[in-house]
Amino acid sequence: RQILNAGADKVSINSPALERPQLIQEIAKEFGSQSLVVGVDSKSDESGDWVYMYTGDETKTLKSKKNTWEWLKEVQDLGAGEVVLNCMNSDGTGEGFDLRQLKAARRVLTIPLVASGGAKTSKHFLDVFKEAHVDAALAAGAFHRNELKIDDLKLDLKKHGLEVRN
Repeated sequence: RQILNAGADKVSINSPALERPQLIQEIAKEFGSQSLVVGVDSKSDESGDWVYMYTGDETKTLKSKKNTWEWLKEVQDLGAGEVVLNCMNSDGTGEGFDLRQLKAARRVLTIPLVASGGAKTSKHFLDVFKEAHVDAALAAGAFHRNELKIDDLKLDLKKHGLEVRN
């Protein structure tokens, strides 16, 4: 409430939404769905794709009882305006986004979907936009380590016909 009333356009929640899903509905009702981004940390194992919580601290990270696809549908139905899907298996690898999970998420979601986890090259961004049809994609480590430069990425995406902000 304080952050949005202070002028922020959006807030992002993750574990608090898992703890109390009604929070999504409450924020959307008071401030509008466009103001709410729900972060989802998903990890694949032999039993499927699962949502994890408290991922900011490895010693506290827990596998929730939520299947990724069911949780994405619930998040959308409760009023989230956008989802950032962090695919934990690919996060930090530099091997590219998890296209399988992101394509599956795109089939579930009609709201904006942001890809997170694994990008290191322009090709990784091209692939996720062209194959998974995400609305946005993010990277951190590749930029922090200067493996990828934002201006170079934007030029490459434009060259391949994708719309980017100046």
